[in-house]
Amino acid sequence: MTSPMQIAWDDTVLPFQLDRSDIRGRVARLDGALDNVLKQHAYPPVIEALVAEAAVLTALIGQSVKLRWKLSLQIRGKGPARLIATDYYGPTEEGEPARIRAYASYDADRLDLDAEPFSQIGEGYFAVMIDQGQDMQPYQGFTPIAGKSLSDCAQTYFAQSEQIPTRFALTFGKNQVPGEAARWRAGGVMLQHMPPVGGAVAAEAGSGEGGLLSHADILGGAEAENWTRANALLDTVEEIELIGPTVAPTDLLVRLFHEEDPRVYDAQVVHFGCSCGPEKVVQAMSIYSAKDIKHMTTDKGVVTADCQFCGKHYEFDPATLGFEATKAPGDAG
Repeated sequence: MTSPMQIAWDDTVLPFQLDRSDIRGRVARLDGALDNVLKQHAYPPVIEALVAEAAVLTALIGQSVKLRWKLSLQIRGKGPARLIATDYYGPTEEGEPARIRAYASYDADRLDLDAEPFSQIGEGYFAVMIDQGQDMQPYQGFTPIAGKSLSDCAQTYFAQSEQIPTRFALTFGKNQVPGEAARWRAGGVMLQHMPPVGGAVAAEAGSGEGGLLSHADILGGAEAENWTRANALLDTVEEIELIGPTVAPTDLLVRLFHEEDPRVYDAQVVHFGCSCGPEKVVQAMSIYSAKDIKHMTTDKGVVTADCQFCGKHYEFDPATLGFEATKAPGDAG
């Protein structure tokens, strides 16, 4: 039987603040959302693990974006795991769920199925992109792949690009309730120190891997003590507390940070959701000439497209595509 607590907190991100430490954070629980992300594809376990970690990172980071904004993570490497891409769509209206989707591109012939998943990325970069909507310039930030996990990469990104000390504690995997099929679950906590007093740190001052900035380069004095104390408390978290489903995020915060005066805000519901559609395919194809479209046309006389995120299949009359289109989409004649 599914408990009411499990129903209440699955697929949510709960923002909080530690008033004593001047630290903010979020607790994420992904159940059906993550299961739906991964069941769109038959990824090998080593790739599933990377997509799961990227998805929970995206939920934790994305909760801060405004209504109708989109946040994307991209992890590109020279190893067999070539690309991990995720999107978080902010709610269209207050009180509505956010949406998340993800996919991976990999070289199956080079993939080591027995290796630690992060090792399959190799040299590359970790990118955060924010789309603020029509007529707004998108934001893009990049840092090199660093550390031993995608969480480490995200922590490095925030220290280097935003100069905000950040910490993630994540866990994910398949969970099976007696009498039910195994399904993916993930949970995590994100901590961020409020922007420190004293302004920006010179980029060349980094003491982290490869000369990148770390929290030690950004914080000092009481701020550094608060950050160290909060991280030591987070170090005591157990995987079952992160992933649930029987430990409520509010109870977890009290257990970890009761001396830091935790204060919670409204939780954000997160669902799996894809933004693909025939009109977006038509728009993407509008840059091609009739000659290009002809090369894309199958023996059956149609142009096909498949969404990398959700696997949805589309077929089009070639005459409706490209900047030389002779028919409007949907025309029967």
